[in-house]
Amino acid sequence: MIPFRDNIPSRSFPTITVSIIIANVCVFFYELSLGSRSFERFIMHYGVVPTTVLAWPHSHVPFTVVALPFFTSIFLHGGWLHLIGNMWYLWIFGDNIEDRLGHFTYLIFYLLCGLGAGIVHTLLNSQTTVPSVGASGAIAGVLGAYMVSYPFARVLTLVPIFIFLQVIEIPAVLLLVFWFLMQFLYGAASLASTSANAGGVAWWAHVGGFTIGIILVGLFPRKDRPRYGYSRS
Repeated sequence: MIPFRDNIPSRSFPTITVSIIIANVCVFFYELSLGSRSFERFIMHYGVVPTTVLAWPHSHVPFTVVALPFFTSIFLHGGWLHLIGNMWYLWIFGDNIEDRLGHFTYLIFYLLCGLGAGIVHTLLNSQTTVPSVGASGAIAGVLGAYMVSYPFARVLTLVPIFIFLQVIEIPAVLLLVFWFLMQFLYGAASLASTSANAGGVAWWAHVGGFTIGIILVGLFPRKDRPRYGYSRS
């Protein structure tokens, strides 16, 4: 299912959401400017590598080298589709969570979700030597927060129905629960892989970020008034 837009307009300009999108795009263009070898070194240095993290403090790697990638990795992407998909979801759902939390608190929330997602990914992929990059763990936190904050919002979504594609409005809770279950099932299947060099999607970062977003959004004070008059037409 591919969402197009929700039916909740922003009450203020989503400064942080737009800034995060711009930062991700700028970093991606910088990645494109690197040669292949420089790009690989860049990703290895600023992406989260579980084996490197879990080897500390018994390794000779400085703590800053271990800790910094948990934040830098959420601004890195491996390709155009990776970037566009993540930024699209952030654009659709991020503005309303920024409304709810306020600009600065939303930024802290976003970074904490990204940090938590990286930790969950690391713990459940302890033998992986492949660096993890992407904003999807932090954005999963935004999705979790959206699900509990605006469950009855309507999201215009492209839905496959048998062999046909239909664009329909569905409740946000239905879309996001389905999204979470898919991440969990793929994550569970990925645990069967024992290859240290196995790459692909960091499913557990999505699961972890989503869960952390649900928890954190309830801990921060709400800046907007709850919305109850959702259109259901």
